[in-house]
Amino acid sequence: MNVQKSWLVLLVLGIFFTSGCPAAVVGGAAVGAGSGTYFYINGELKTDYYNSFEKVWSACEKTVADMRGLDVEPLKEIGSGKITAMIENEKVQITANYKAKNVTTVSVRVGVMGDRLASQLLHDKINDNLTKKK
Repeated sequence: MNVQKSWLVLLVLGIFFTSGCPAAVVGGAAVGAGSGTYFYINGELKTDYYNSFEKVWSACEKTVADMRGLDVEPLKEIGSGKITAMIENEKVQITANYKAKNVTTVSVRVGVMGDRLASQLLHDKINDNLTKKK
């Protein structure tokens, strides 16, 4: 009887994770969010913002300034850019890449190995800066 209940629970969980809106995956591969889905891979937290590259880049720069980043090194090219800075004694790297018209992918890495919570905080601040400008 316990084996049947276990299979039923696995079936229900399988249906839950494969249907509907983006779900939070236990263990941290993806987390549903307002601006899209966040992917935490190899220490980087990535998501797509549905704004132009220029708007997203400005929001990233403002985020670093608001967090009082030190040793800020922005490197912007056509359709891509990277900002490295020291924030709260941690090395932060924010990368923005043009994906499509009004879609920009942003990747945030905090520290050498990555810090998911700190990266999420920075993404939240980027999103706040984007919504303030609308």
